[in-house]
This record gives sequence, C-alpha cells and structure tokens, in this order.
Amino acid sequence: MGPSKIITQLRFTDLEAALDFYTRQLGFELAFCYEDFYAGVSIGEQMLHLKRVDEPDPNINWVRENTHLHVTLMTQDLEAWRKTLVSKGLAVSAIKNQPWGRECVITDPGGHTLYCMES
Repeated sequence: MGPSKIITQLRFTDLEAALDFYTRQLGFELAFCYEDFYAGVSIGEQMLHLKRVDEPDPNINWVRENTHLHVTLMTQDLEAWRKTLVSKGLAVSAIKNQPWGRECVITDPGGHTLYCMES
C-alpha cells in the first residue's frame, strides 16, 4: 500500500510565535512538541510540522515576489473566516474571485504565504 498522508514542514526562526499564530489565531491544535525546535499542529486529520531554524527560510522572498504560495488553507465560508482573522488583528488581503475559486492571502510570522480558499 502507498502513502496515506502528506505532512508539510515550515521553518521559523521563532517557533513560539509560529505556534501562537497557528494555534491561537488560526485555530489549529498542538499535536506534539519535541524539545524546543520541532512541533506539529493539526486540524482534524491534517497536520503541519513547524521547525525552529537559525536563519529564515531562503525561499520566503522568492515566493512572495513571484506570487506563489507555501500552503493553502481551505474553508467552507471564506467571508466569515476572513472576518474572524481580521478581528484577531491579522492582515488579510481582500477576497478575490479567481478562475479556480475565491481566495484571500495571509502571511504567518515566518513570512510564509498562506492562501485561504473556499472549498
């Protein structure tokens, strides 16, 4: 049998800020924390790994400058979720209608570009 799950890892120079962002502001649950440099956060059966590193992720600027993304977060009600994020003080782009669906964009404390899309 082949793989049954994919887990993405994002790198941060400040793991505590990343954990706060993903758990308190986005609503993920802390799944595990290993020493002071590695953690996992989850929503349902989906997991994201966070790793503390000494230098910022070198592709952060390239992704931002070329309008790419690091992670896509799916929600059933994009308008409501965007309002919730804004009420928590997050900088969230306006919702745009794209050929592939409605989306808005946020950036996490490490500079990773997160696209929020309506499922």
